[in-house]
Amino acid sequence: MELLFFVWDLLVHLDRHLAELLQQYGAWIYLLLFTIIFCETGLVVTPFLPGDSLLFVAGALAAAGGIDVHLLAMMLIAAAVLGNTVNYAVGHFLGPKVFHWEQSRFFNRKALDRAHAFYEKHGGKTIVITRFVPILRTFAPFVAGIARMTYLRFTAYNVAGALAWVLSLVYAGYWFGNVPWVKQNLSWVILGIIVVSLMPLAIAYVRHRGAKPDFPQAG
Repeated sequence: MELLFFVWDLLVHLDRHLAELLQQYGAWIYLLLFTIIFCETGLVVTPFLPGDSLLFVAGALAAAGGIDVHLLAMMLIAAAVLGNTVNYAVGHFLGPKVFHWEQSRFFNRKALDRAHAFYEKHGGKTIVITRFVPILRTFAPFVAGIARMTYLRFTAYNVAGALAWVLSLVYAGYWFGNVPWVKQNLSWVILGIIVVSLMPLAIAYVRHRGAKPDFPQAG
């Protein structure tokens, strides 16, 4: 429970934590932000780290001074691209080791072939769109690696998605994060970003539940 409270406090009060870290560590904040974005996109075990809200708040802090917004954007784009690349590589390495049980319902060669076909057809837009969806952006490149999506195609959409995601949110924070109303209610704005980011997951879950066939009635 303590970990959950810590993560929640980190997410909702991210503006306070980053401002304090900037005061304490100065230029080291670039490395910290790079590391967080890399881990959030590159390690399957850390999808809970802040992503969208972190980019917005970092942009707002840059507008307040102490961070070069252009250098920040370039470093975070590099972190996002590198994170997805590592995630893809891990999935690519694990795929053949996992999908080899022919008698398994899910982890068999046919399932791997279906995943490959899906990512060859829809993988590009999946990699780009999931950049804006927490949790999914951590797993999409991993699954792309397992499905052996063509690497050059993956890389092109990986870079495109990173550019769209980082630039839109960092510069949104830079331009609007210090508007008086936004600045006074930044914790609520962060919470709103989190909620909006999670909405596609919630909608997909509701649709999935509604699409399930009813159980046959007894008798």
